[in-house]
Amino acid sequence: MPQRHVSHLVLEGGEVFEGETAGFLPPDGVTTGELVFNTSMSGYQEVLTDPSYSGQVVCFTYPHVGSYGVTPRDDEAGRIWTRGFIVRDLPPRPSSWRASAPLESLLETRGVPGITGVDTRRATREVRSKGAIACAFGTADLDVLEQAAAKEPGTTGADLVTGPTGVSTAEPYVVGSGALRVVAYDFGIKQTTLRCLSDFATVTVVPADTSAADAIALEPDGIFLSNGPGDPSALDRQSSTVSDLLGRSPIFGICLGHQLLASALGATTYKLPFGHHGGNHPVRSVESGRVEITAQNHNYAVSEPSLEGIAEITHVNLNDGVVEGIRALSAPAFGVQYHPEAGPGPHDARYLFESFRRLIEDGPDRARNPRRSMHSGAAGNKVVAR
Repeated sequence: MPQRHVSHLVLEGGEVFEGETAGFLPPDGVTTGELVFNTSMSGYQEVLTDPSYSGQVVCFTYPHVGSYGVTPRDDEAGRIWTRGFIVRDLPPRPSSWRASAPLESLLETRGVPGITGVDTRRATREVRSKGAIACAFGTADLDVLEQAAAKEPGTTGADLVTGPTGVSTAEPYVVGSGALRVVAYDFGIKQTTLRCLSDFATVTVVPADTSAADAIALEPDGIFLSNGPGDPSALDRQSSTVSDLLGRSPIFGICLGHQLLASALGATTYKLPFGHHGGNHPVRSVESGRVEITAQNHNYAVSEPSLEGIAEITHVNLNDGVVEGIRALSAPAFGVQYHPEAGPGPHDARYLFESFRRLIEDGPDRARNPRRSMHSGAAGNKVVAR
């Protein structure tokens, strides 16, 4: 078991939590980021490697994190994008036959710091009452941590997708060999998403700053807009690109891709108080009344009034009424705020990939009939194995 050192978590505003070091130990003893909480009971490796968490420190509400270890098969990206992690208890030995290493070993190898032994219930209450807030943690003196937390800018107005430190790929690459051709914009795409798309398509993943002309030159049957981190209002160029793509190819967006689709249509976005982060969010289909349990990870959402006349709302969050899905009125395009690929689960919403395939195969008929149900035929959809 690694040697533990006293560590402190300091929130913007001065609240202090005591714990012990875990994972990588930064030389200066300081890690900063925007603090959010995640309510998932499993899938911690998928959370840590999800590019949508870039810029954020994740506090896990489930008390025991790391009990089944880690395996390369569960990585959603080639690195850990989370700035840091906060847990109540970090079991030292994994209990699963799938494990290739303990969680802490992965964190040490990939240079990700953490803090364990923290009262995560109290930390979560702070975030719920004050919203996503800046934080700092580590072995440095408390005054140093307080100053670091005060200087942390958070994600408001931040472009965490493009540039040398962004999550997007630098070069295009191809995944899968399906009959259909899909161009997937990488705003922070996940490996499970690519597996779901590859079930029916040859997927060309392109950088986030790829122009509409360059995407159309690839002769896609459909365009996919991926999840990703940061503030959608900071991605004007990407929103403009999506606007140029509307009507030229069927479009499906998730998470940040959903927000950029809404922005391209003329809607606006806003920051939620503490966001949706976890694998247990109930979402109702407006058309069918069906309730899905979904995995979510977003701090920003689409303004409902701004959608009037440009898109219809297809899904709504049952916890707080936030818009969870839209369908464009003027083009074959739809998006959802949550993660239908959801590794390791839940899988209630994976039918949306089949909806995308049908949207592509219907061609011009779908454009003339934009109200065709996303749920039609969903019961017989093939579920992509994790």
